[in-house]
Amino acid sequence: MPKCYSEQEKEYIKNRLQKEAAKCLAKYGIRRTTVDELVKRVKIPKGTFYLFYESKEQLLFEVILEQHEQVEQELFAAMQSLEQTSITCDTVTDVLFLFYKKAEEMPILNMIQSGEVELLFRKLPPAVVEQHLKEDDSMVEKVFGVLPVKKEVDAKAVSAAFHAIYYATLHKEEIGEKNYDEALRLLIRGLVMQFLEK
Repeated sequence: MPKCYSEQEKEYIKNRLQKEAAKCLAKYGIRRTTVDELVKRVKIPKGTFYLFYESKEQLLFEVILEQHEQVEQELFAAMQSLEQTSITCDTVTDVLFLFYKKAEEMPILNMIQSGEVELLFRKLPPAVVEQHLKEDDSMVEKVFGVLPVKKEVDAKAVSAAFHAIYYATLHKEEIGEKNYDEALRLLIRGLVMQFLEK
C-alpha cells in the first residue's frame, strides 16, 4: 500500500469496494461487474483498486463468502437457540428449511444457474476454492456440536448431501413450483433423520 493512504483510509476504501461490489453483484452479476464501474462508484483511481485486490474476481469472491458466512452464522445461532428438550427432527428441519428459503433469495443462486460462479472459480487460485469447501465442512461439524448427532455419522458426507439439496434448488421449475416447498422439506427432513439422534 502506498504511504499516502492512512490505515483509516485503507480500511474505508476496502469497505467501500466490498459494499459497492455487493451492489454490483446483485445488479449486474459477475461478468458485467467491472473494475471501471467499481472504482467509479468508490471514486478512486483504477490503480488503487489493484493495491487492494489482484482482480475483480478476488473481490467478488470475498463478497460472496461474506454473504455466505453471514447466513451460516445466522443458521448456527438459530440451531444454538433451540432448547435441548425441543430438538426434534421437525424443529431442526424447520430451521434448515427457512435457511434454504433464505438462500434462494441470494443472488448467488442466479449466478450458479448462469454459469458465472464456474467462471469465477476458474479465475481464482485452486487453493482459495478448496479452502472455502473445507470451511463448509467445518460449519456442519460446528452445527453438529450443538445437536444430538449419531456417533457413526460422517460430517463430510452430510455436508455434501446439504450441498446436493442446495443444488436441487436450481431445478425448481423442473421439480414443479406447486410441490417444490414440500419436496424441499422432505429432502431436508430425510437428511436430518439420518444424522439426528432420536
